[in-house]
Parts: sequence; C-alpha cells; structure tokens
Amino acid sequence: MAEGRKRVLVVGGSGYLGQHLLAALAAVPDRLDVAFTHHREAPPQRLLDALPSLRAFRADLRSGDGLDAISASFGQPHVIVNCAAISVPRACEMDPDGAMATNVYEGVKSFYKEEDETLPVNMYGKSKVAAEKFIVQNCPNYAILRSSIIYGPQTISPVSKSLPIQWMDSVLSQGQQVEFFNDEFRCPVYVKDMVAVVFSLTKTWLSVSMAPDFKVHDADGKKVQILLNVGGPDRVSRLQMAECVADVRGYDHSIIKSVSASSVNRGVASPPDISMDITKLTQMIGIKPISFQDGVRATLDAEAST
Repeated sequence: MAEGRKRVLVVGGSGYLGQHLLAALAAVPDRLDVAFTHHREAPPQRLLDALPSLRAFRADLRSGDGLDAISASFGQPHVIVNCAAISVPRACEMDPDGAMATNVYEGVKSFYKEEDETLPVNMYGKSKVAAEKFIVQNCPNYAILRSSIIYGPQTISPVSKSLPIQWMDSVLSQGQQVEFFNDEFRCPVYVKDMVAVVFSLTKTWLSVSMAPDFKVHDADGKKVQILLNVGGPDRVSRLQMAECVADVRGYDHSIIKSVSASSVNRGVASPPDISMDITKLTQMIGIKPISFQDGVRATLDAEAST
C-alpha cells in the first residue's frame, strides 16, 4: 500500500447496502484503499469489473476464517464498516447461532429515540442488540447506526433478495388484488441517504486520523462513541408504501387490499411500530433523508434507466 493512503474495509460488501457503499467509496480519488468481504466462493464479478480498484476477501463471519488474511494482505483498516447481516427475521429464528454470529426496539409506540429501551421481540432484533452490546463493551471508538427498511435501486451485481419497492411494483403491475398490512409501521430510508450517512462519518474519521498528532479521541479528548437512528422522515405502513408505489406508477388503488398483520402467520413475531425519531441524525450529521415518495420515484426511475 502506498504511504499515507487510508484503508477502509466493508464487511459484507457484496450485499445490498455494502455494494452501494462500495460504489461511493470507490469514487473517492487518491489516498483511499477499499476492500470488502464476501461469503460466497467467489466475489461478484460484475462488481469487480465495475469497480476494479476494490480488493475482495472471502470471510466466514461465523468461524472467523479468512479474517486474518485481510490484515496480512490489505493491512489494518483505519475504518471498518459492517454491513453484513442475516436480514430475514424468519431465517434468524431458524438459525439463531448464525444470526448471533453474523448480525431493536420493542415496537409498541412511535418514533423511538436512541436512548429508548431496546426490547426485541424476535431473534433478528435480539441479535442486533447483542451486537450493539458487544461493540460498546469491546470497542473504544464506534458508530452504531440503527436503520429501518433500506430501499432503492438494484445493485451493480444484483442481489438475490427481494427489494421492497421493486417487489411492490412487480405485483401491482399485474393488476391482481394484493394484500398489504395496514398496522405495521416503519420509517423506510433511501439507500443513498444511508450511504451518505456512513460516508460522512467515514470521511470525518479519516480526516481526523490523517492529522499528524492523531489520537483516537475527538476534540474534547473523549472517545468517539455514536449511536444514531437512520430512518426516513416518513412513518408508513406496508399499505401506505404500496399506495405510494401505485401513485407513482399510476396503478389503480382498488387492487390494493388493506389487511391486519395478524391475518397472516409468518412464523415469527414482528413489532407493529418501530418508527424512528431522526432528530439526532439531522442535527449531528446535517443530512436530511428524502421523503418516501421521492425515494420511490428515484428508485423506479433508476430501474427504468437500467
């Protein structure tokens, strides 16, 4: 590595958020080396073709296999961004050990603040809380970002999981009636806003670490320890999300059927309301996520152009 260059490692870089973040980091000229981990046998070739400056490392986060090779070959990262997760709640219930090795609120009120008590109702949430506690107890400097549903355009190397806006657009375009929950609320965040937050924190950290007298503290001599909600500005149900997609696309609302979440057995408990208060985010980072409607429009416009 060239002297003076800073190293950023994105764990889980082959996933949805990870790929969008890698694209932003790879666009930074000079003085930045970027690597990512992937769990499959080979890294996504389309991603490497599009972003040839990236370095890929296969790593098993359950066993730790492959992590030592990163430090030996790439060097000790100055910033590590963990985007890896088992993000399907049912999969977490079926494989709790895997969820704990790889990956929060109770969901009974609206617009949770960062300091509100975490009382997860399923293994997915429990694994997230356990990860937060581990980081707080073992890492002197950290930024923990609690995200809501992350939506937006497809990635460079398409991910296999269903993307929420694209799925809603697909089923509604068929003109058949589809059921959507009217009583589960989230604050979906546009992926590029999520990336902007991570990127802003990374740039701030790197600018401090590049100073000749750099120490792992802020200007007041305190350790850097940040906990932020990162959601969109709108509290919406699945029903309202579908209606927004219909409005942007011009679909008839009569094909959207409003139902309660209790009408479907999904095999896992799901919190009814984990909407977020993002006041701290906008005050600290200065980033105001776009509205859900604008994000939906941007997502579908991007899909149409590819």
